[in-house]
Amino acid sequence: MNFEFAWPLCFLLFAPLALAAWRMLRRGRRSGVKFAPMGRLPAKTAGWRAKVANLSPWFFLAGAALLVVAAARPRSSFSRSSSSVDAIAIAMVVDVSESMLNPDFMPRDRLRRSQESLWREGYAMLTAKLIQERPDLFVTRLDVVKEMFAKFIEARPNDLIGLVTFGTYASENVPLTAEHELLKHVLKEVRVSERNGRTAIGDGLLLAVDRLKNADPKTKIVVLLSDGESNEGEPPDVAAEVAKARGIRVYTIGVAGADEKSEGFDKVQLESIAEKTGARYFHVRDERGLKAALEEINKLETTPLDRAVFQRWKEHCSLFLLPGAFLVLAAVTLQMVASRRLV
Repeated sequence: MNFEFAWPLCFLLFAPLALAAWRMLRRGRRSGVKFAPMGRLPAKTAGWRAKVANLSPWFFLAGAALLVVAAARPRSSFSRSSSSVDAIAIAMVVDVSESMLNPDFMPRDRLRRSQESLWREGYAMLTAKLIQERPDLFVTRLDVVKEMFAKFIEARPNDLIGLVTFGTYASENVPLTAEHELLKHVLKEVRVSERNGRTAIGDGLLLAVDRLKNADPKTKIVVLLSDGESNEGEPPDVAAEVAKARGIRVYTIGVAGADEKSEGFDKVQLESIAEKTGARYFHVRDERGLKAALEEINKLETTPLDRAVFQRWKEHCSLFLLPGAFLVLAAVTLQMVASRRLV
């Protein structure tokens, strides 16, 4: 966080203020006369009005100084105007077909709270039994994907990341951006449409590749996640060839869910896409598998990137303006009370 004054020339106002202070304090000096019999003088030489009159100049000077500081607009910035960072361009391609609503993913914290004795029956039998008997313990595949992708975005603060979703058709939700708070907000609002009953993996990949081709970073990757088989739009193999020709690696993640019977994607197809582009395929059944896939992506080589960043400022003017105005008003009020005059 950087602190600065937007209008530092306002501090020149301290020159006339200093002159006024000198004249005001000098005028307060009084001359005296010699008077020998000091005992005849009253013990109380100054009343409350005199004391108030002596205080009001100090209040006025302090208030005026605070007003000068407020006029200079003190503020603090949360981002710099430009920066040089290590970054890559990442396009997240997420399947939003109807199958992503299958509630067969269970967070690990809920799994730990289930009965330990069931572990003897094996993981597959356990999850199948729990899906039938305790569906409230599970969340949808899409919910887990959104949660884990949000953590992945937080782990890549310097990268340019975009979001593409696909079902029956592909759409660009967020272009490549460094504004990750906006990206996470849009990701949180991703929903499965009723019209997205089919799976257009090739269209989603082609759209992501098209958005990456003009990106500044040299390293460009796609993270493609799906739980279904491509049955709409361009063939995924054609999209993989385009990505390979443009030097874009495509990491594919197949989401199977906890129950082995729920595996409905084409594993060979996803493996082929990753192999053609020099990347890797990940088979995911739970949070640990998805986390491992995203951690592998975090090991990619980054490249320097200079980019402009919009500055966000927090103004601190009111911290000086309000007390300054109060002190000036108090000085004028006290002076009027002490002198019994309006001016």
